[in-house]
Amino acid sequence: MGKTQESPFKGKTGLARLINAFGYSLDGLRAAFRHEDAFRQLVLLAVILIPMAFSVHAAPLARALLVASSLATLIIELLNSAIEAAVDHTSLERHPLAKRAKDMGSAAQLLGLINLAVVWGLVLFG
Repeated sequence: MGKTQESPFKGKTGLARLINAFGYSLDGLRAAFRHEDAFRQLVLLAVILIPMAFSVHAAPLARALLVASSLATLIIELLNSAIEAAVDHTSLERHPLAKRAKDMGSAAQLLGLINLAVVWGLVLFG
């Protein structure tokens, strides 16, 4: 078996790796906010819902679920947008596998939003 080639971006360890990783994460958040309408909409929703979670009369675990479900939609949208960008980078031509990948990412976000509505509904009205 041949030797696998490592990425030239690998190699930093310890604190330098953590600092670089944090910077890349901030770059990703900035890119998502700048280029993805859906991400901006979900950030606005989270800015409204997360503070509301702390004003709801509920047990601490219920509040944690409210916050987690809000953050989950942001995480899912980041992954969905990453899939879309990677597919578009590969080719802008229509292809059944590209459509499948993009549709599955969209379906993941739909389930995340359903989860958000169900969790909030159960905590507020359950």
